[in-house]
Amino acid sequence: MKKLFPLFLALSLTLALAACGGDTNDSSAEGTDGTAAEPVELYVFAAASLEESLNEVIDLYKEAAPDVTVVATYDSSGTLKTQIQEGADCDVFLSAAPKQMNQLDAEGGAENTEGLDLVDHSTRLDLLENKVTLAVPEGNPKGIASFDQLSELLQNGDVFLAMGNSDVPVGQYTQKIFAYYGLDEAAIASCLTYGSNVKEVTTQVSEGAVDCGVIYATDAFSAGLTVVDEATAEMCGQVIYPAAVMKNSAHPDAAKAFLDFLSTDGAMACFEAVGFSPAA
Repeated sequence: MKKLFPLFLALSLTLALAACGGDTNDSSAEGTDGTAAEPVELYVFAAASLEESLNEVIDLYKEAAPDVTVVATYDSSGTLKTQIQEGADCDVFLSAAPKQMNQLDAEGGAENTEGLDLVDHSTRLDLLENKVTLAVPEGNPKGIASFDQLSELLQNGDVFLAMGNSDVPVGQYTQKIFAYYGLDEAAIASCLTYGSNVKEVTTQVSEGAVDCGVIYATDAFSAGLTVVDEATAEMCGQVIYPAAVMKNSAHPDAAKAFLDFLSTDGAMACFEAVGFSPAA
């Protein structure tokens, strides 16, 4: 019955998905031969910054494929990469940066330093783009206005900044921003506090525990934080989110169907609502 799933999904997805939460009107969980489709449980590992929008997409997918249960795990891409490498059940991986996907992909180039071959490269795609931003707590007590100003404040020891750990994509983007401004992370260590994923960094800013934080535009939007500046591609590169089916997926056809769904208009509306854009 698994082989019938892609046909079933193709039929159900012909219904209009004009926006996130649109009505799919799919009322049947039967296969094309009239028998009930076999239930499938998919394990999706996704970067923490995707949590709000991907949960909306998963709810939407329940209407298009009622026989499929998507179980999502959210954390830093580095942590998820390690869990996949150690044998965790994962059908689809969505990373907040190409690096962690490359580390698992035999065709990942120079970043595939451990010789891992866990990604079905034929399914891999660049799904979304995000932006790295400088966000401040309510009221912006330090009056921070830009990354240029932040650089000066860090050099003078006059600001407390939250950033991601070095194994977290948002932390790696922050390190690139430091390099752009010629900042030595060790020399400004007293001005820094860290989070194990972008949600932890966002929480520190939201609670006013720091003067500012480097987080994604989507997390700033979801948390209702004020963004005072946005990093350019010259400062930290593009923020691309790749996605792929894993080679050890127990349900590769269903996993590919879900991955395909992420690019539909209905799913993309959910992502765009919080600030993502389709990857160019």
